[in-house]
Amino acid sequence: MATQHSQSTSPTFVIVGAGLAGATAAEALRSGGFDGRIVLVGAEAHRPYERPPLSKGYLQGRSDRGSLEVRPLRWYVDNRVELRLDTLVTKIHRHAHELETATGAWLSYDKLLLTTGARPRRLPVPGSRLRGVHYLRTVDDSEHLRATLTPGTRVVVIGGGWIGLEAAAAARAGGAEVTVLEHAARPLQSVLGPELAGVFADLHTEHGVELRCEVTVTAIRPAEGSPDRVGGVVLADGTQVEADVVVVGIGVEPNVELAASCGLDVDDGIVVDRHLVSSDPDILAAGDVANASHPLLGRPIRVEHWANALHQPVVAARTMLGEDATYDRLPYFFTDQYELGMEYTGWVDPQREHQVVVRGDLAERKFVAFWVHRDRLAAAMNVNVWDVAETLAGLIRDDSRVDPRALADPAVPLDQLIRSRADG
Repeated sequence: MATQHSQSTSPTFVIVGAGLAGATAAEALRSGGFDGRIVLVGAEAHRPYERPPLSKGYLQGRSDRGSLEVRPLRWYVDNRVELRLDTLVTKIHRHAHELETATGAWLSYDKLLLTTGARPRRLPVPGSRLRGVHYLRTVDDSEHLRATLTPGTRVVVIGGGWIGLEAAAAARAGGAEVTVLEHAARPLQSVLGPELAGVFADLHTEHGVELRCEVTVTAIRPAEGSPDRVGGVVLADGTQVEADVVVVGIGVEPNVELAASCGLDVDDGIVVDRHLVSSDPDILAAGDVANASHPLLGRPIRVEHWANALHQPVVAARTMLGEDATYDRLPYFFTDQYELGMEYTGWVDPQREHQVVVRGDLAERKFVAFWVHRDRLAAAMNVNVWDVAETLAGLIRDDSRVDPRALADPAVPLDQLIRSRADG
């Protein structure tokens, strides 16, 4: 039976979701002076770990599991953070300030932070549950996939987004034969536009990846003689692509079911304000699951990248501690594919037309690209050009008018690109 929630001199803060965001929030609470009880609840059996290496170095076998962990076990003990792993929270009883788990256990809270993350979108075609079909989200997913990326293995990647292309690069590094199937005219075209998407398409083609674009997958067929294993991918025109392994990377969905079931406002994530507070003043959300009002962008936005999971929980923790904290960092993400490294800062509104300005050499894959709307810089991407991300973020945040000709001119230092508001 549930116990009644009561105020105490030593409050309990509960964090549901034991990934990077959850662990970062716990650390921020302690460093911010919180001396009460902290409980970090996670559905996975593993201690909090970082996800970017799962499709990069860890997938290629270049790093070990210990390097993924946000903090070692001793840190949680020393900082009195209770880890409840392999524990699924099934209900939030908001009025009682209590949580219920799948085992029937109950847990009271004074403040609750939801960092429940996201899950891979499933491919809705026949055969998608055959053995050999992989999704890439957890450390277990990465390890299972890594074991299959051997020389000569036929790997088909469905989806030419960031995860799909990183998985393709890892598969090629392992000697596998790789085909990428993409619905658009080029991988990443909806994100980068045709010219810049072509940079990544050419990169993969040069490394031996077969790109098949403007195709639709209708089924995954079993292998001959092995009806439970994948043998190929069927396209809408009847073409079949032979496969020993299929990697599905068609996006993610935020894990909002827990929030929705207790009546919190949900719309492409858990709706929170600039302080990361939900429609319940004692419940906050951060990371992949949070659709947060962004004061600089002037709209709510949900960001599914590592930097958000690292920085947003710090603001959530400060809010839980009663501070007037606002999350206004610009979206940021990075990728590593073969010899190409990239950082992207800012956000491009898909409803607006943007001019793309390039500084540098696309053919050499060493450049900075700028997205400009009405003489204002919305986003920038540096490819194999380093130590400029903070400067680019400063240009975007300044919101001054920029001159596209100066943007394209390498002779003009980046920190001199702002035109005075009094000009023109």
